[in-house]
Amino acid sequence: MENENVKNKVVAQFGKNAEKYVTSESHARGGDLPKLVEWLQPQSYWTALDIATGGGHVSKALSPHVSQVFATDLTKEMLANTAKHLNQSYHNISYVIADAEKLPFLDHTFDIVTCRIAPHHFPNPHHFINEAARVLKPNGLFLMIDNVVPEEKNLAEFMNRLEKLRDESHSQCLSIEEWRHLFSRAALLETKSEIRKKTYSFPAWVERTANNQSQIESVNQYIAEGSEEIQNYFNVSFLNKNIESLQIDEWMVLCKKES
Repeated sequence: MENENVKNKVVAQFGKNAEKYVTSESHARGGDLPKLVEWLQPQSYWTALDIATGGGHVSKALSPHVSQVFATDLTKEMLANTAKHLNQSYHNISYVIADAEKLPFLDHTFDIVTCRIAPHHFPNPHHFINEAARVLKPNGLFLMIDNVVPEEKNLAEFMNRLEKLRDESHSQCLSIEEWRHLFSRAALLETKSEIRKKTYSFPAWVERTANNQSQIESVNQYIAEGSEEIQNYFNVSFLNKNIESLQIDEWMVLCKKES
């Protein structure tokens, strides 16, 4: 029941904010989009699956390089809005309503599976990884990009609490070591990865998901009351006592499915 409540919040959050995720600066124009094509080296005859496509930015990036892209999302309104934006120019993308933890595809279907800035919304990340591995062909490639928490417990707890205050559909950010454990159990072999600091313009970041001014003020207060260690780690920047920006860790990882 708890899992269903989380997923219902995801549908509600992304359904009402569908257009914001198409135009979001951090989602639409990230430098990781051309890099993921470079890392994957997609072939023209490959079939790709983009899990939790959101605004469709990964599907759009892959489309010119592969035979077919299946863009999936749990939220019908999000998927319909994305299709409206992409349909006229990208003719090899199909749109499928799907739960990342229970994919409606046969085993060994895809040459590529991607998921970008979405797994922190999944209540059961182990199910997601198992499903991604299941639908991949032997030697297929899995590429994931998502926010990750530091290994230090207090920093990790702060970040997940902050995300939950800002976005009720947030489930959990994992650490890199936690993700690596899940990959290993699913026979996904890490071949390449990098971690970077991602800077958010705070007002736009918090307003994209907040339901009201009271929620925004709660997020502001939580950050402002954070310890010096926390504010230093997340590089919180103030302008005239207002939070201007902050940074979080984002991990990009490429895995190959064992043959």
